[in-house]
Amino acid sequence: MSTAPHCGHGVEDLCAAGTDLYARALREGHLPAADAAAAPCLVGLGLLRPCVADPGRLEPVPPAVALHRLLRSAADRIAGERRRAAQVADAFEPLMRIDGRRTETATDTPTLRVLSGTARINEAITEAMATARREVLCVQPHHELNTPRGHASSHAAVRRDQELLDRGGRIRTLYQHTLRHLPAVAGYYEQLSGDTEARSLDEVTDRLIVVDRTVAFLPANADATLALEVGHPALISYFVTVFDRLWRLATPMYPQAVQRPSVGGVTPRQHAIAALLVEGHTDAVIAERLGMNVRTARVHIAKLAATLGSESRAQLGYLIGQSGILDQRAEEAR
Repeated sequence: MSTAPHCGHGVEDLCAAGTDLYARALREGHLPAADAAAAPCLVGLGLLRPCVADPGRLEPVPPAVALHRLLRSAADRIAGERRRAAQVADAFEPLMRIDGRRTETATDTPTLRVLSGTARINEAITEAMATARREVLCVQPHHELNTPRGHASSHAAVRRDQELLDRGGRIRTLYQHTLRHLPAVAGYYEQLSGDTEARSLDEVTDRLIVVDRTVAFLPANADATLALEVGHPALISYFVTVFDRLWRLATPMYPQAVQRPSVGGVTPRQHAIAALLVEGHTDAVIAERLGMNVRTARVHIAKLAATLGSESRAQLGYLIGQSGILDQRAEEAR
């Protein structure tokens, strides 16, 4: 009775015969070469290799070694596809611009582009800034601290921002509150001359740049190595509306700083924490949303508890609700 022919497959679909034989080789340290005939995939996939001392035997490649090699190969293929995607996008970009000019009144012109890599992202922002004439809107969260506006080079940012200001444009930046007193932020504004204004909020959106209300840039992944360049008028209008609404709620910090007053002995920072506490968030989540470390958040929580006379976390939430401080701050914002 003849055995069924062995079907080709990848390492992610290792056949039962191959799995059993590889496990046996790992337990025994080697196998007769003839035993591998039932599962030739093991040699083809690099899981078995000839013994140096005895060509008639096969020895198993350690699983950790094989896994590292296979994962590295997969990573190389993925990186190659990303490079190919970037090359295709670069090749079609000038053609899309030609088509965009030809059908600029159409509703289906390409208006979304993925940018890969910090250098490419900053290059696209610089290109947009070079032709800007009116205004740049920027949202700057706490986790991008390299430069005031999150650019790869502070010198390049200052230079291109100043060029916009020299053309009569203006720059409005919305920071997270933790950046109000950062030296890099103050240094950035000291180098500029023109119509610049900045405000801060306890919580802001992720990074956003809108240039002349015609193009916007926003992150497309967690580590900001990918970005979206958006040109659709409806999306741009939405981003600007969100920015303007946040702007009205924000506290001025440049050119003239304004300090928000305490309400009922509760500081603005403690008020922001109180609002998140009553929503049931943990200390870690509160710290992340407000751009501070957990230790600082806990110090503020302890001070808030002392102010309200709370002896427990559950009681603190109750006292916050009873105190009316959240209602008072809402009235103040209106």
